[in-house]
Amino acid sequence: MRSLLRSKIHHATVTEANVDYVGSVTIDRELIDAVGLWVGEKVLIVSSTTGARLETYVIEGEAGSGIIGINGPAAHLINAGERVIIMGFEITEKPVKPKIVLCDKQNHIAEYLDERAGMVVG
Repeated sequence: MRSLLRSKIHHATVTEANVDYVGSVTIDRELIDAVGLWVGEKVLIVSSTTGARLETYVIEGEAGSGIIGINGPAAHLINAGERVIIMGFEITEKPVKPKIVLCDKQNHIAEYLDERAGMVVG
């Protein structure tokens, strides 16, 4: 079994960081759907700004809002205004074609990338 990239939201901008929230990452529903994430799914988040890495789980944000909210203790590591990459993985014995989107500055989908482009961009 291998853990393979399945979902990737690339170059999203954190719109809010709330250390007092219970925890998780709030993601615009349109981005969740575009890359095939599930609410409650574990994700890896990497700050392109600082290099900080953390794991948390997905909660749904309002569709079209552009929200990327880092919640709970993770807000000590990643702050509003930072650019992040959010990744979901699948444990499988078969190859996986990842769904990858590149965000614009408002966290709307600027481009859909194939797995080859997704591995190069960054």
